[in-house]
Amino acid sequence: MTARIENELTGYIPPTLPLRQDLETKSVLKKAILANTAIAKLNGVAARIPNQAVLINSLVLQEAKDSSEIENIITTHDDLYRSTIDASDLSQAVKEVRHYGEALRKGFELVSKNKLLLVKDIVQIQSILEKNDAGIRKQGGTKLKNDQTGEVIFTPPQQENDIRNALSNLEQYINNPELDDIDPLIKMAVIHHQFETIHPFYDGNGRTGRILNILYLVLSDLLELPILYLSRFITTHKADYYRLLQNVRTEQTWEEWVLFMLEGIEQTANQTIQLIHKIDELMQHTGQRIQEQDAKLYSKDVLEVLFVHPYTKIEFTEQSLNISRKTASTYLNKLVEMKILHPVKMGTSKYFINTQFYQILSGEMSCE
Repeated sequence: MTARIENELTGYIPPTLPLRQDLETKSVLKKAILANTAIAKLNGVAARIPNQAVLINSLVLQEAKDSSEIENIITTHDDLYRSTIDASDLSQAVKEVRHYGEALRKGFELVSKNKLLLVKDIVQIQSILEKNDAGIRKQGGTKLKNDQTGEVIFTPPQQENDIRNALSNLEQYINNPELDDIDPLIKMAVIHHQFETIHPFYDGNGRTGRILNILYLVLSDLLELPILYLSRFITTHKADYYRLLQNVRTEQTWEEWVLFMLEGIEQTANQTIQLIHKIDELMQHTGQRIQEQDAKLYSKDVLEVLFVHPYTKIEFTEQSLNISRKTASTYLNKLVEMKILHPVKMGTSKYFINTQFYQILSGEMSCE
């Protein structure tokens, strides 16, 4: 079924999936091989980090920041990581980024448990993201406009029935591999485009759609952990991203869109591999330093506490290691003396930064 532009009342009616055209062109298949190879390497490298929380916590926050930035929700790494130890007096931007991280974790939990990605799950993810229960659009009037000129660029489906029918079709396409036996990475590109075209919510469609990317890769057993995020690639190529989205609707240029998404997957996987290598090397180096300078202090648990988040405080160390506050304070102060942690006073509280870990995550230490 060919996508068609309807009138103001109905908006754009997306094509029924699977598409009736061959997406696995020679160019697409060549790029898909490279992207799949990169993801396979990423899985292997991620397995070297024994505590999954180190990667999930770090990379989920990074993805939340990058994805929110696409929607002009801007925060700093310092504000974001500090919010992990002190949730008081947060800016609206930090709150929204944290909501994104919460929604992504919930989606990962649902997909891991149920081995399905259903419309009701997508609605729940969006409600966590937006902190409201508006749900699927029931009224017309939603239009995508150029921020500078106000020109209407795209009118998604306007009728609730059309939106729900398209979502039902998308749900079947996501969860039934027999509907389309194309490479899962190509299928992910189709799913992402279809979701953004349906635009089922009043707000949060872009961020929800980017969460669905990673959840589909987990659902398809391409990734064991939710650690491959395309938002930084999309931010870097934002103009191309929106241009290609619209070109598929108007000109059916699917090959160019799929190649763009596959390039994003390959680049992002390779960058994440380098990031994990940096984290792994720093963890090993930090462990060696602790053992050399104070063997009694070293333990696997102490090391992991330093890398679950780049910021920590006495209370978190006390709870994580199940030790007294006095002992936790002693541990942290010894790590300051070793120059592994840097203390920062904020009001009446004190927190500690794993400086090199922070530099890796914030991009101050290159991962190229």
